[in-house]
Amino acid sequence: MKEISKKQLEELNKKYRENPQNKIIRHSLSKTGIEQVASSLDGEASMAFNFDIVVKTLDVTNQKASGRCWLFAATNVLREKIAKDLNLDHFELSQSFLAFYDKFEKINYTLEAFIENIDADYDDRTLTFLLQNVVGDGGQWDMFVNLVNKYGLMPKQAYGETFTSSNTRYINSLINAELRKFAANMKNIKDAKGLDEVYRVKNDLLTRCYEALVNAYGEVPETFDFEYVDKDGKYHLDRNLTPLTFKEKYIGNYLDDFVSIIDAPTSSKKMNTTYTVKYLGNVVGGKIVTHLNVGIERLKELVIKQLKDNEIVWFGSDVAFYGDRQGGVWDDGAFDFESLLKLDYKIDKGFALDFRISQMNHAMCITGVSLLDNVPTKWKIENSWGDQNGVRGYYIMSASWFDRYTYQAVVHKKYLNEEELKALEKAPIVLKPWDPMGSLAD
Repeated sequence: MKEISKKQLEELNKKYRENPQNKIIRHSLSKTGIEQVASSLDGEASMAFNFDIVVKTLDVTNQKASGRCWLFAATNVLREKIAKDLNLDHFELSQSFLAFYDKFEKINYTLEAFIENIDADYDDRTLTFLLQNVVGDGGQWDMFVNLVNKYGLMPKQAYGETFTSSNTRYINSLINAELRKFAANMKNIKDAKGLDEVYRVKNDLLTRCYEALVNAYGEVPETFDFEYVDKDGKYHLDRNLTPLTFKEKYIGNYLDDFVSIIDAPTSSKKMNTTYTVKYLGNVVGGKIVTHLNVGIERLKELVIKQLKDNEIVWFGSDVAFYGDRQGGVWDDGAFDFESLLKLDYKIDKGFALDFRISQMNHAMCITGVSLLDNVPTKWKIENSWGDQNGVRGYYIMSASWFDRYTYQAVVHKKYLNEEELKALEKAPIVLKPWDPMGSLAD
């Protein structure tokens, strides 16, 4: 390894001072953020908030200080169906109800994964991965399906938010400290008293975590009433529902016909092939998280088909780049970091995945698109960050940003062709736990 020499530093300083632009840039950045100085209005006219295909949707939701975007986006998909069926102007499903059980199921899933690796060295790569990625708020579409199928659904009026459900940092850190303590002690417990004692300790921890979650999120009601007034002013009351009877009555098997499609343009992944990721899940014994790799052009084609049928689309992307949160814009043409600092994010999408530059980290809903000669030019997005940003909480994405940073969408199987449907019939290829396609939306 070569160190930085004093002579090298002197040459760098000399070269820096010889360029007068550096003084202007330095002064500009002294009291202004990099993103603000790099902001460009060159393409602003093409990003006007108008779309030729738009699905009319309800008001935006707000996940607040939590990583539940995947649950908010998924329940937004379902609430549109329920609101349409019941002729409602306003409606929201309880995200906290699903988050409660997701957290509890993840605790069990993680403990079982630890026990599977009980004889591994503490620095084994798989065990290290599990320790680094314990229980958080994030998730995937199929994990949402697991929760709904096992526990059902309920309206937000039946199970609302607490401070902790909207601000999850402390509960997550407390739970994860306990999980890591279990991992640290499990091998010694097994050696001293056997595997049965390991499971006894595990069950004791599950009990304590369950009590902590109930205290933090509130008791989940066994039954509830669904009360609402429709657009015509007519009052309705559906009494003595359980989460599962609510799900059966208002959703039925609706979720069974949706599939996750991805754009994973890496050399290790084939087109029209299904993949899953080791230790990616929440419910032990639940549906395996499965992705069908179709490529970005086919992904867009399928998304547009669903939008044209007046249904919104759950999707996952990487929102860490080229974003204006307040203005509600994601556009790689809206920022010129290269001219400002000679630095830039742009790289081949496949390499960005392989070398951990980019991966899916946030889920939202696509609700509209503009087409020119049947090619998307911009997309309308329903976010879950409240209505104080963007256009009343709705965002716009440029076509180039979408292509570069969108990795996943969920569409109805009826839009798939014969080859894609056959691919879904095959067992998915199992990727290593740290594969970038195993990232969670939060």
